[in-house]
Amino acid sequence: MAGVRSRKSPPSIQKYIVSLLTVIALGLAFLLYRSFSGSPPTAPIASFEAPPGTSADWWSVYFTDPLAPNAESLRGGPDAALAAAIDSARLSVDIAAYDLDLWSIRDALIDANRRGVAVRMVIESNNLEVREIQELIEAGIQVLGDRREGLMHDKFAVIDRLEVWTGSMNYTINDGYRNNNNLVRVRSTEVAEDYTAEFEEMFVEDRFGPGSPANTPNPRLTVNGTPLEVYFSPDDGIAARLVELIQQSEHSIYFLAYSFTSDEISNAILERLRSGVTVSGVLEENQVNSNQGGEYERLRAAGMDIRLDGNPRNMHHKIIIIDEHITITGSYNFSNNAEKINDENVIIFDDSQIAARFLDEFKRLYAGAQK
Repeated sequence: MAGVRSRKSPPSIQKYIVSLLTVIALGLAFLLYRSFSGSPPTAPIASFEAPPGTSADWWSVYFTDPLAPNAESLRGGPDAALAAAIDSARLSVDIAAYDLDLWSIRDALIDANRRGVAVRMVIESNNLEVREIQELIEAGIQVLGDRREGLMHDKFAVIDRLEVWTGSMNYTINDGYRNNNNLVRVRSTEVAEDYTAEFEEMFVEDRFGPGSPANTPNPRLTVNGTPLEVYFSPDDGIAARLVELIQQSEHSIYFLAYSFTSDEISNAILERLRSGVTVSGVLEENQVNSNQGGEYERLRAAGMDIRLDGNPRNMHHKIIIIDEHITITGSYNFSNNAEKINDENVIIFDDSQIAARFLDEFKRLYAGAQK
C-alpha cells in the first residue's frame, strides 16, 4: 500500500535472532541424540511403590513376579532397583547375604569398589564358593563367611549409612525371578544405624548367631510419622514380639510363609481365630510336604482359611499383616531355627499404605493358591 513501509529489524538484531535460534536448535539436537544413543530401556520393575501423595521418598516396596514377561529374561526385576541404588553409592555399601549369584548386584558392587566406595560383605559360608562371590573377592572386595553350623540367613544392604534394603529376597536368580519374594527400601539414618550395628557385629567382631549381643541402637523409632520396629535374631527374641502383636489384633491377620513350624506363633494365631479375628494364610507347598514339624495340618484342622501356594518353584515370603496397618517382613521364617540359631532380621511397619501394598501381594498369591 502507498505510504506504508514494511518494518525490518536492524541487521544487528537479525544476526542476534539467527544466533539464538541456532543455539536452541543445537541444544534440541543434543537432547535428541542423548535420548536415542543411551542404553536401551530395561523391562519395568515388578513393584508396588507408594501411590502419589505418600512418603515415597523414604520407602519403596518391590515384589518379584515369576509370571511377568521379563522374568524369563532375568532382567528388570527388583534387583535392578537395588543395583541402581548401589550405583549411586558414594561412601559405603555393606551387604549381609545368605547367597548371591545375580550379575546385576555383582557388577554394581564391583563398579562401586572400583570408584572408591568401601564395599564389605558377610555371606553364609556354605555359599562362599559361588562363582559370583569369588569374582567379588577377586575384585578386591572384603567378604567374610560365618564359618559355623547355623545359617547367616540375612538379606540386607546398607548404602552410605543412609538407606537400608531388606526383605525375603536372596540376591539370586531363583529368588529374583522364579520365587515369590519382597524387597523393601527404607531411607533413614536411624534404621541404617540399626543394620550397620548388626553388620559390624558380624564383619568386625566376628560374632554370629547366639554369640551376637542384643544391642540394636533404635529398635523402636518413627520415620516420617510412621512407627517402625527393627529386630535381629537370635539377639532380640523376635517370636515374643510377633506373638504380642498377633495377640493385639482386632480384625484380621493375613500371612505368607515359606516355613511355618513355630508352635508359639501358631498358638497366638489360633487364639485370635477362636476370638473371631479373620485369619487367612498361604504356605509354601514344598515345605509343608517335607517338614514334619509344620503347622499346616494343625491350622487347617482348626478351621483356618489356609492354602498351599501355586508357584511350582517357591513362595519364599515371610510376611504377617495385622489389622491392615501393621506389616511384618524380613528374612525371618516362622521357625525355631530362625528364632534361636540363624542370623535373621525383621522390620515392622505401622502404616496402612505400606500394609496395603503387602495385602495386594497376599491377595494375588491367595487367588492362585490351592484350597
